Amino acid sequence: MATVSVPLGNAAIGGVNYLEEINRLRKERNAVILAHYYQEPAIQELADFVGDSLDLSRKAAATDADVIVFCGVRFMAEVAKILSPEKTVVLPDMEAGCSLEDSCPPEQFAAFRKKYPDHLCLTYINCSADIKALSDIIVTSSNAEHILNQLPADQQVMMAPDQHLGSYLAKKTGRDMVLWPGSCIVHERFSEKELIRLKAENPKAPVAAHPECPEAILNHADHVGSTSSILKFVLEDDADTFIIATEPHIIHQMKKSAPHKNFIDAPGMDDSCSCNECPYMGLNTLEKIYLCLRDLDPQIHVDEELRAKALTPLEKMMELSPPMAQNRPQDNGRAY
Repeated sequence: MATVSVPLGNAAIGGVNYLEEINRLRKERNAVILAHYYQEPAIQELADFVGDSLDLSRKAAATDADVIVFCGVRFMAEVAKILSPEKTVVLPDMEAGCSLEDSCPPEQFAAFRKKYPDHLCLTYINCSADIKALSDIIVTSSNAEHILNQLPADQQVMMAPDQHLGSYLAKKTGRDMVLWPGSCIVHERFSEKELIRLKAENPKAPVAAHPECPEAILNHADHVGSTSSILKFVLEDDADTFIIATEPHIIHQMKKSAPHKNFIDAPGMDDSCSCNECPYMGLNTLEKIYLCLRDLDPQIHVDEELRAKALTPLEKMMELSPPMAQNRPQDNGRAY
């Protein structure tokens, strides 16, 4: 694997070298640092493990660390706490939420579920613990199709909160599913018009898109899959240039693993802004990672009754998921 030098920006401010202090505290606290692919490159580089929601869920469940620092968004850290209640789970910024989680309020979802008593509820992991507790099986974009295909053909299914992922799965599997009308603000900002223009300028470049994108974007994709699936696709495909329709920080891992290839992030509706960068993921910084390790705050807490209810569909997900690939290039090789 190629070595990539990542500038750490303000790694030292006010006399504090954040990288040195993070490394000292992670040993002192027996902490593991998990980072999603959508984190900035400097955070991906300091993490013990980088992955998508399914990868990180498994690492959170398997680690023997005493402290889990989750560099992602709140629902991801909640999953870690649900799976490992005895561990201290900290999130660098408690305001790091998720538009999909926000789109599915528990009271409204509970009423929605009651309308379909015969439907099995598959719920995308991008939701609150309250929503997970109201669900039958949790899924991620990595395992949703695999899990859906294991259900009896006559089993009625509903899915929340991402309507685009649900619509994609319904089309892929031929199932008629009831969908909650939620969506991701990042993936909805891609412009079909600008994507067509970019494809015309790069006719040999395959398009890899996340299934949270609207169908208009997915119709132009050569590969549709989770962040880890997109990464695998671009590393294995023979093309030398790719157009990437998901949160652009995943491109750091692509450049790291395939420095000889070119990666273009798909354009948003306004090229004058970084509209396709997740504003919630961007709330995490080196300084906040240092502070949460130093103070063990802000901590994730989940009521035990709620945790037990949310754990059941998460365990069902783990049971029905395909095996995890070994020797993933995103594993930064540190002890857990």
